[in-house]
Formats: sequence, structure tokens, C-alpha cells
Amino acid sequence: MNATRQDAWTDDEDVLLAQTVLRYIRMGRTQLEAFEEVAKKLSRTSAACGFRWNATVRRQHQQEVVLAKSERKKGVRQFGEEDIKENHVEESFSIDDAISFLEKMKQSYTVNLPKLQEETLHQLQSENDALKKQIQRYKDAWEEIGKVWEWVYSEQKQEG
Repeated sequence: MNATRQDAWTDDEDVLLAQTVLRYIRMGRTQLEAFEEVAKKLSRTSAACGFRWNATVRRQHQQEVVLAKSERKKGVRQFGEEDIKENHVEESFSIDDAISFLEKMKQSYTVNLPKLQEETLHQLQSENDALKKQIQRYKDAWEEIGKVWEWVYSEQKQEG
């Protein structure tokens, strides 16, 4: 008989871990922060999430990690990386420079907003699909438990 560990990772948990880590990479945040967020959602330790990511999930998502890192770099450039460097060099930072920088950020944000919304929609759809699958597994398990219950009841009835 194959006994499944109680603390074994499900496909849905792997998907959540991957999506969260990739989102954090795109946002320029650390993987450790992603592990902490996932740990809270799954009632696991961040170390367990980090181990699962490094041991299993990361290998399955290598191309997505590379893509997320390149998206992060593009995002930094789009938000005026050159302007930031120039402003650090200049000793006198004027209000006009700040306004110009903020206008560029606003323009970049409005250009990137539809893409961001599309990515968010895709992520939510994936999460919704994963939750639907999980609900179906619970329904199937509940149905199976009902069948076992009926079988045990009928066996007891025949014996007694």
C-alpha cells in the first residue's frame, strides 16, 4: 500500500509557490519574502517553502524565472533608471526635474497598465482553475467516503 505523507506538497501548492515567487521576482523583491507569503497561506515554514522551491519547483519553471528577471530589468529601465542616475550625480535637484521624472513614471505606468492587468487576470484565472480542481478533488473524496460508509454499513447489517 502506498501511504501518502500528510505534509506532502500538492500540485496546487506548487502552483501557488511558483506564481508567488515569479511575481516577487518581477516586482524586484526577494524570494525569501515570497517564501514568507506562501508559508503564511499554506501554514508551512518559509524554510519549507524555500526548500521545495529550490529542490523541485524551480527546475520546472526555469524559463519563467529567466523571463521574470528580464521583465524586472525592463521595468526598472522603463521607470527612468537613467533619470535616477543623472539626478544622483547632480548636486542641485530641481522641482522641474522631479516633475519631469514623475511625468515619465506616470506615462510608463499608463503604458504598462494593460499588460499588468492582463498578467493579473491570467494569474487569477490560473488560481481559480487550481481552486476548482481542488474543490473537485474534495467532492470526489467525499463521494468515495460516502461509498465506503455505505459498504461498511451494509456489511455490518449482514453480520448482525
